[in-house]
Amino acid sequence: MKILTAEQIRRIDAETIKREGIPSLELMKRAATAFYNRFTELYPDKHTPVLIFAGVGNNGGDGLVVARLLNKSGYSVKVCIVEYSDHYTEDCAHNVRRIKAENIAYAKIRELKDIPDMSGFEVLIDGIFGTGLSREVNGIAAAVIERINDSGKPVISIDVPSGLFLDRKTPFAIQAMETITFQIPKLALYMPENQVYTGNVTIVPIGLNKDAIAVEESDVCLTEKRKIRTLLKPLHKFAHKGTEGHALIIGGSLGKVGAVCLATKAALKTGCGLITAYLPKCGVQVIQTYFPEAMAIADEGETHLTAIDFDLHPNAIGIGVGLGVHEESQQALHAFLKQNSRLLVVDADGLNILAQHPDWLSLLPPKTILTPHPKELSRLIGAWSDDYDKIEKVRAFARKHDLVVVLKGAYSLIMDGEMLYLNNTGTPALATAGSGDVLTGMITSLLAQGYDPLHAARVGVYLHGLTAEIAGQQIHPRAFIANDIIDHIGKAYRELEKIN
Repeated sequence: MKILTAEQIRRIDAETIKREGIPSLELMKRAATAFYNRFTELYPDKHTPVLIFAGVGNNGGDGLVVARLLNKSGYSVKVCIVEYSDHYTEDCAHNVRRIKAENIAYAKIRELKDIPDMSGFEVLIDGIFGTGLSREVNGIAAAVIERINDSGKPVISIDVPSGLFLDRKTPFAIQAMETITFQIPKLALYMPENQVYTGNVTIVPIGLNKDAIAVEESDVCLTEKRKIRTLLKPLHKFAHKGTEGHALIIGGSLGKVGAVCLATKAALKTGCGLITAYLPKCGVQVIQTYFPEAMAIADEGETHLTAIDFDLHPNAIGIGVGLGVHEESQQALHAFLKQNSRLLVVDADGLNILAQHPDWLSLLPPKTILTPHPKELSRLIGAWSDDYDKIEKVRAFARKHDLVVVLKGAYSLIMDGEMLYLNNTGTPALATAGSGDVLTGMITSLLAQGYDPLHAARVGVYLHGLTAEIAGQQIHPRAFIANDIIDHIGKAYRELEKIN
């Protein structure tokens, strides 16, 4: 699903109106109805008192139509029109006349004294500003937003939280509990810095013209379940362990052998036919007791890797989990990189070592997948000023070194220097020790099975997040551990296969 700019969204709105021969008020009604449907799922009790803040633009017009729909359904509704300008859009002005005609309680807010007491309302709806906002909020609108944020009431925002910029850092905006956005996802809704404003994000269709959307180009996409389903390789009737790929996991050190155990088990559970772990001597008995399906190769080092030397031909290699940064291990990694040409995933201490030796990045095979969390990323590319700056720096880094970068987080980002894919599966349950080791194993497995590196990263991240969503039905997020991810990989595949 394309993530588009405010200007592109405006064009699509206009093209929808033109191509379908509908008035702009009809499109506004579609949007408001979609919002209303989601809102009534959240608040089905029609005795819920609702206070709606509407601006004088089309986002305000959406809010006014929502007010009319809620009023017609029997909700107790009051509207406050925030007059930050004397100029109303035509469609907003039309709906002001309609709420008057329908005897919906409303008031205008021009000064501080006009801001109402919100204590008698259970929920607030925010429709002050939409995607067209281009400058920081000030004056009476800023005062209203501040008062809303201070109210402690749950806020549901229409399309975007008022004050949120789509293309740069936002210093001040509505702090919504949920944002119900219209059909096209907006990158700003998924940025970590904006979480305080956006809350939960729900996308609702509003019937925008598909051909108008198709002509708009974008290098940013939100991953959809249906698309991931199309990327899955079929499992053929005559498949055997020799046809499904051999993955090798390299890492481990005294006290961190568990990372290799998790990555290795995750790799085999993700579908590769064979899995081998290369780890120090102290880990061999551990992994063969924990996971007898794995083969193991012992390094010469007792407590850490000293020389990465093996006589086998894996289809893909994951390296770095639990590795440590001992000098001998660093040199072992260097020697390995100089002679390796196989598909590669680098994680954890493998990334930390590369950060200490940035010239070694040139030794990585094309399309090597790096899987940093934010701290590991900052060691690789340096600090960034905000999330947008971070994205541009990662793009440049990936492009320069011909890499695929998976930036782990609540909405993981997958970038290859050209495209950015935003993943929306997962829950806070994944914030647990070993979660990243499991992801490394999963992506390595997919590489070994013959997936293109970018596809392996996208499918692996999506499946990883989906396991937490499925497990959440039985396991509380606080009690979720990395092994639970592994245990639910098969169920995640089942869930994907439900999509035709």
